[in-house]
Order: sequence, then structure tokens, then C-alpha cells
Amino acid sequence: MTSSITVPRPVPTALDVRLAAERTAPHLRRTPLLRAELRGRPLLLKLEHLQTTGAFKLRGALNALLARDSGGRVVTASGGNHGLGVATAARMLGARATVYVPETVPEVKERRLREAGAEIVRAGADYATAAAAAREYAEAEGVRYLHAYDDPDVVAGQGTLGYEIAADAPDCDAVAVAVGGGGLVAGVSLGIGEERTAVAVEPHGCASLHAALAAGGPVDAPVDSVASSALGASRVGDVPFAVLRGRRLATALVSDTEILAARDLLWEEFRIAAEPAAAAPMAAWLAGRVPGELPCVVVCGANADWRPVD
Repeated sequence: MTSSITVPRPVPTALDVRLAAERTAPHLRRTPLLRAELRGRPLLLKLEHLQTTGAFKLRGALNALLARDSGGRVVTASGGNHGLGVATAARMLGARATVYVPETVPEVKERRLREAGAEIVRAGADYATAAAAAREYAEAEGVRYLHAYDDPDVVAGQGTLGYEIAADAPDCDAVAVAVGGGGLVAGVSLGIGEERTAVAVEPHGCASLHAALAAGGPVDAPVDSVASSALGASRVGDVPFAVLRGRRLATALVSDTEILAARDLLWEEFRIAAEPAAAAPMAAWLAGRVPGELPCVVVCGANADWRPVD
């Protein structure tokens, strides 16, 4: 297996995150930061599942559409949350969105995509197949393709979440983030500043960043987890990896059993209805794999079916 890094545009910086925060503030909900104590340990919970779309993805989509003119149309591929962010951002700004989704997309996410005004195209069994089809369509039609995580404007927009954490909790020393393609953790690492540690949390069965760090660059990795509908990127993005290799970063792996237990605990202790992917950082914290005296656990989304996962 070989790795390669091809960064199509400049790597975003902390300044880009600050500008993104200023650009998107009028359109975004500033989500709460909850201070809590659990099992004798203090922690912070960034309640990003309360974002307008139920997930953090609106941040990156809004920044990308505000930063560059898309000519009124945009195409993307998504397991659900990014597509919903793009569709909602497009609707806010008077544009049209087409979203390619894998066959495995949860019904609740597909329904919300339609409600947000997106045209939905089902393509393939996984995100990579849907993304390839979306790119092909965008190139053929001359429409802007907005990558879910491998885009500097998207990464900078996701970083506004970290920017808020740093502003609202200057005593926070680490931020745990779920990783799929790496866009959120890359942006957060820029937004929280040099003095804090970003903690990249992945399921054992969806560990594209771990694979990339071991190989020295993005490589294909297996996708098999209860959280794969949101964290199912088979390859970490070139742009996120270029950001992360120069940042203060810790990593953690969690099992599906730990993720589901953390999801249940979030509901039982805090009445937070998190999707499995959003519970991954809490799973790492519960297992003692998140460093820091006052770490922040990012609850990044709540767009899951209400029925329990076996």
C-alpha cells in the first residue's frame, strides 16, 4: 500500500478560521458549552448536536459557499450530515444543491435532506462510490463540487467550532473530536490554538487517520463500524492531513461496544440524543484515552434513527 498527498489548494490556517468565524456568525447558532462532572472528573461538552441542522457540517458548508461564488449551484456527496449542511447553506443563500448519498444512508438523514430542498441521488454502497459519481456529474455539468472534508474552506469553517470552545472555555486544555475524513479535527486543531491538544477519535473499524499517520500520508482503510454512516470515509483527506501533521495532536481508537455505551450514557446522564459517531469522543473519554485536566468532548451530531442499534 502506498500513500500520497496531493493538496489541491492552500492549506488553511488559524487566520482562515478566524475569518470564517466572522463570515458565518450571522448564519450559525453558537452552540452551548456545558461544564459537568462525571465519575469524579471534570469535563466540558460542546453541544454541537444543537446546531441548526443537527450537526457541525453547516459550518463548513456555509463558509465554503460564502467564501467563493458557486454560481447558484453546488454538488456534493455525503453520508447525510454534510449533505444536510450543504443543502441548508444553499437554501439560506438562494442556491440549489444536489447531494449524492450511499445506499446505506439512514432514513432520517435522507428525509431531512429532502426537507432542506436538496435533490438526492443514491449511488453505490459507500461514501467513496457516491463521491466519485458526484464528482463525475459536477465535472460534466460544470457545477462546483464541494467535498465533505477535503476542501480548505470547509476545514476552516469546521474550525469555527474550536474557535468557540477556546473563547468560551479558556481553561480547556484538550478537545476530543470524532474523525471520519478529518475535516472537523483539522479545523478544530486550528481553531483551539497552539496551547491546546486536539484528540482525534476513531472507531477501530473506521480508522483512516490512524492508517495515514502510520503510512506517512493518506491511504485507503477499511470501513466497518456502527458509526460508519457518518465516519465512513475510507481515506483521510489530503487537506486535513496536511493541517494535522503540523499540529499538536493525540489519537484514540474506540470499539463499537464502547461507542454504543457512550451513546447510552449521554442520554442517561445528560439527556443528549447523540448519533453513534458523535458518541465516539465520549467513549474515548470514558476509557481514559483523552488527555488533559479539563478536556472538552465534542458531541458533533444527532441525526440518527431513534431506533436502537443492535
